[in-house]
Amino acid sequence: MGLTPARAETARSLLLTESQQPAGPPSLIERLTLREREQVLAQGRRRVLNRGQTLFSQGARHDGIYLIESGRIRVFYTSPQGREITLAYWHIGNFVGGPEVFDTGVHQWSGVAATNASVVHLPGKELRSLVAEIPNLAIGVIEGLSFKGKCYSALAQILGTRSITQRLAHLLLQLVELYGVDDADGKVIAVAFTHADIAHLVGATRQWVTISLRRMQEKNIVQTRRSQIVVCRPDILEEMRGHAAD
Repeated sequence: MGLTPARAETARSLLLTESQQPAGPPSLIERLTLREREQVLAQGRRRVLNRGQTLFSQGARHDGIYLIESGRIRVFYTSPQGREITLAYWHIGNFVGGPEVFDTGVHQWSGVAATNASVVHLPGKELRSLVAEIPNLAIGVIEGLSFKGKCYSALAQILGTRSITQRLAHLLLQLVELYGVDDADGKVIAVAFTHADIAHLVGATRQWVTISLRRMQEKNIVQTRRSQIVVCRPDILEEMRGHAAD
């Protein structure tokens, strides 16, 4: 089964931004006719990934992009000292593997399957020919690159202007917005994120996140239940993300 526009419309990316969590651009192939979608997918090679499996590695040879059909792909940068910062989690309909799309070179970041996932690899040479022939595909690539540029600019801004405590409060509210489910004690974040996952998103250490969540729990701002977090006092998190300091 290939990716369909109806499924793509429900996908939202996850990344740290100052403003409301962006829904993202339309799927790369949403505007294409059935024949055009078949033409594009016929030029690609489908890959199925298990959770934790690497899709592409920072510094490795680059060739083309990967269209996400199912699951979530985490894209991250690793410093020379080995410290990671998560750039985003990308969902169905998004493509990963940029910023290059046509030319060869090396990957600037790494991509790994955050869940079991399926992607279609579109090599650069074939993609170049396809966008020359299918205008709506070209528009989709441009819109996708534009959205990613805005996202990474917003990430740089929030990392440079917000304290770690503010970023943690901000992220928890974003997770509630995306994945919150009503619970007797508040809103449970229905997708599991480890303390390490959260640390990589806010630019902190896992130990710092663990200590901070414990302090929040003592104040009944959140509750932690194994791999889940329940947000009990979003109003306090709102105050923390606007005024807190480390």
